[in-house]
Amino acid sequence: MLTKTDNATTIMLWNGREIPRLGMGCWAIGGPFFAGDVPLGWGEVDDEESIEAIHRALDLGICFFDTASNYGAGHSEEVVGRAIGNRDDIVIATKFGFATDEKTKQATGAFADPAFIRKSAETSLRRLKRERLDLLQFHLNDFPLEASDEVFGVLEALRAEGKIDAFGWSTDFPDRAARHAGHNGFVSVQHTMNVFEPVPAMIDVIEKNGLLSINRGPLAMGLLTGKFTADKAVGAKDVRGASLDWMVYFKDGRIAPEFVASLEAVRDLLTTGGRTLTKGALAWLWARSPRTLPIPGFRTVAQVEENAGALEKGPLPDEVMTKIDAALAGR
Repeated sequence: MLTKTDNATTIMLWNGREIPRLGMGCWAIGGPFFAGDVPLGWGEVDDEESIEAIHRALDLGICFFDTASNYGAGHSEEVVGRAIGNRDDIVIATKFGFATDEKTKQATGAFADPAFIRKSAETSLRRLKRERLDLLQFHLNDFPLEASDEVFGVLEALRAEGKIDAFGWSTDFPDRAARHAGHNGFVSVQHTMNVFEPVPAMIDVIEKNGLLSINRGPLAMGLLTGKFTADKAVGAKDVRGASLDWMVYFKDGRIAPEFVASLEAVRDLLTTGGRTLTKGALAWLWARSPRTLPIPGFRTVAQVEENAGALEKGPLPDEVMTKIDAALAGR
């Protein structure tokens, strides 16, 4: 049985607190939600199983959880709130920008006006059962650069009012990450990053500005767990089966052909030192930069234990990282 480790890789947060360098992403535990007929969640969930998994993560020392106001049309925040509540030893990050209807589970648009931001923050506080949001992140990836100044002005005001402790941007654009990096309270960028997407320009911005790199998609939406074969399809309510422009790892619910070969090129290297593929993928992120904090998703206790187990071995060795770079070069 996996137990809490005393020598886990750690990272220092904006508030001076040192935590294990692994968070848990709470998109999947929100359950189904849709844009019309297009699934935006990861399928059906069992809330009691989700809460049990969260509690197991806490037992193993994990104390950073990332969710969003739209995951499951707010259901993810509610589950996290039930499981954790207002514990001040646990860091909860959430996001705003996408509106959803709690009853119909439908996406209703994207908004960033001051009134919406404030209402979203209050709703998140209520669902999460928190007195203050530890980290509130802007969820609109490609929002116009200059227009974002007003957005972050509202976040600075919320911080001054004590509603939030810090804020960041969930974006894959380095210029957007850099825009607000010098502002008091701007502490993090959440962005896609994994073995297949090393994003050097984003990491350069983050390291130069001392920001926290919160890595979504650290396991390439499940591709780097090794549980998917070329002919295995996801369920009908799973976002990985949707025809979305940003869905690169899966096509028609199956692994995209170009990633099958890439995975095989690095499989043996990622499993060095007795690691599983999942643990190797997380270890790659820790070796890539001292600022990274991966947030793999989960739905079960077993997934939590697998993810948390990666902390026992820490980052991949430099020589393995070099070999991985070479193996993926030109693909």
